[in-house]
Amino acid sequence: MSSDLEQLYQQIILQHAKTRHGEGLTDAPAGAAAGESHQLNPTCGDEITLRAVLNGLDGGAADGARVEGISWEGQGCSISMASASVLTDLMAGMPRGEALDLVENFRDVMRSRGTVEADEEVLGDAAAFSGVSRYPARVKCAMLAWVALEEAVKAAK
Repeated sequence: MSSDLEQLYQQIILQHAKTRHGEGLTDAPAGAAAGESHQLNPTCGDEITLRAVLNGLDGGAADGARVEGISWEGQGCSISMASASVLTDLMAGMPRGEALDLVENFRDVMRSRGTVEADEEVLGDAAAFSGVSRYPARVKCAMLAWVALEEAVKAAK
């Protein structure tokens, strides 16, 4: 990866860590399907509670559901907080199945130890975390919000 690209990625992470999108846990609208997940990284103390609101989850059928909104509250390092912020922007309005596929794509990149290149066309600003994959101790930081979203979406009722 070029140093210019690495610098850009660092700027994206720092900006999202400073100006956190979606921060502040909000109540789901009355009658809306919502799921919530609390995740903790015991290694470093990062934690997040994430709430996902889905629409189109009629009668429990998940096929046509979309991620209507994401809100969260948490504390932790800049990587975990920036990752939650980026995820909030990326997933807004996304069909449920695509959101879960994106979580899996991000997980593959994070687990690769730098061998899988993040596709910016697919992951958008989340590709900025690809360098984190070379530091196994930091992978959990980047994954925290993504695991929370995955659980919240699956739990939405």
